[in-house]
Amino acid sequence: MKYALFYELAADGLAKVAEQLPGHQRRMAAFHAAGTLLMAGPYGAPPVGALAIFTTREAAEEFVKEDPFVVHGVVSTYTIHDWAEALANAH
Repeated sequence: MKYALFYELAADGLAKVAEQLPGHQRRMAAFHAAGTLLMAGPYGAPPVGALAIFTTREAAEEFVKEDPFVVHGVVSTYTIHDWAEALANAH
């Protein structure tokens, strides 16, 4: 089981991205280095949100708590969903 974190961009979120991006990227790098964040990135063109895949729900919840994108209003809402990766063991 993996955990999908979905962010929805705030109405004025794009205007805040540049200022908050360095802190957000440092946080992603730390969680990735710890092995709990597997992949992440924005979706939409222009972006309307972002998706990140975590190894545990606890890691996803911990990430959100102090993510500059959440704390400083780049993101309006977020959700965490259980995700059963269909191709995880397919060879």
